[in-house]
Amino acid sequence: MRFEKWQALGNDYVILEAESLPWEPGAGRVKRICDPHFGIGSDGVLLLRRLDQGDAVAELRIFNPDGSEAELSGNGARQAALYIHRHGWTDAESFSIETAAGPVTPTITSERTATMQIGRASTTSDDFPSGPEDGRGSLSAAGREWDFQHVSIGNPQCAIEVADGLEELDLEEIGPQIEHHELFPNRTNVSFFSVDGDRARARIFERGVGETLSSGTGASGAAVAAHLGGVPSPITVLLDGGELEVEISDDLDVQLSGWAEQVCAGELSAELIATLADL
Repeated sequence: MRFEKWQALGNDYVILEAESLPWEPGAGRVKRICDPHFGIGSDGVLLLRRLDQGDAVAELRIFNPDGSEAELSGNGARQAALYIHRHGWTDAESFSIETAAGPVTPTITSERTATMQIGRASTTSDDFPSGPEDGRGSLSAAGREWDFQHVSIGNPQCAIEVADGLEELDLEEIGPQIEHHELFPNRTNVSFFSVDGDRARARIFERGVGETLSSGTGASGAAVAAHLGGVPSPITVLLDGGELEVEISDDLDVQLSGWAEQVCAGELSAELIATLADL
């Protein structure tokens, strides 16, 4: 059973093709694959299935390392797009991929870069059911009050602007309390960010993952929040793993640009395949 491992700004995924799997990718199997000691080790699994009908080239399912399924990952979708193009699923430079959040449209710009139309952001969603139209709110976590901007961009984002002390924040303490806050019935991703001109520095606590080197949708959530606060588009978002550029239209359509690359490729061992079959 063949796999490839890709990464984008340090955000790494194992890519599998659905046709090669003899079983469903349940939570236990995903967790074992992502385990750095007993599996391959990654921030998640991308499961790709070829589509022969309709406009989309492929269906993409995205799994977090805790086994939960995510609606969308900006970095993951970009890795999937470059994988699809490299393996000849389409010769087109621009095409469509179906995700749980709806279709996304990548445009391949080089062997390791792509731009991605990831959809229209919204300040209202079922993921913040008590929220007002502007998506603004406040909550208590880790003994402190936090003002936040809710952004739905395929998945829920809680974007918090931090004027001072961003680098000193203990995300491992603060993040879980916000992720699981009662305001967010489906949990939420959390972006802590600061703004300097047309640039934003962001630290991301990802739902089902924890603090991560980068997140495309997390960077987009922070950029949309900054844009709603008056920062002009495009916005360069500096993450621990590198930079992403986020363009935001007047209607909050989001385009994400960045790089991704293959780390390694191989075959799952017979021992791992047998273990996965038993889970």
